[in-house]
Amino acid sequence: MIQARAAFHQEPGAHPLGGAVGDVRELPFRDASFDAIYSMGTIEHFDETERAVEEMARVLKPGGRAIIGVPNRHDPFLRPLLATVLQAVGLYAYGYEKSYSRRALRGMLERAGFTVVAETAILFIPGWLRMLDLACHAWCRPLAGVTAALVQPFVLLDRHVAAVRRHGYLLATVVTKRER
Repeated sequence: MIQARAAFHQEPGAHPLGGAVGDVRELPFRDASFDAIYSMGTIEHFDETERAVEEMARVLKPGGRAIIGVPNRHDPFLRPLLATVLQAVGLYAYGYEKSYSRRALRGMLERAGFTVVAETAILFIPGWLRMLDLACHAWCRPLAGVTAALVQPFVLLDRHVAAVRRHGYLLATVVTKRER
């Protein structure tokens, strides 16, 4: 919470940044409390994903927007398979993780009361390279220059070939909460 407050500069006289700690499957907020929700790479890490989506719908105001992202089951670089293998041998640093097809994600969001307004994906890059790049940045900064060079072609593809954005390893879906 301290880091979050430090990251947001507050103008004099502005309402202070508030914060809360809670479980996304049981959010500590009243119905229709928020205009927007951002959840990227969160809800796939436990079994009750649908419950989390229902909670987001509950606390979002009618007409409010949410951006929800989950791993792409159909990632062309087979990241979900890599994550599953790493989980099985206890080497996956992110714990339990599921992946979703675009159709499964859309269905889950619509059942919760959302209308899908846009679908895309981010991070069109082999999962092993993304994990290696993150590891180098965290534990071996001198090697981060090497991984940056390996990542660069995928950055250029994403920037210049719009079609690859639909195939990134993290699906990103924009939804609105249906009016009552």
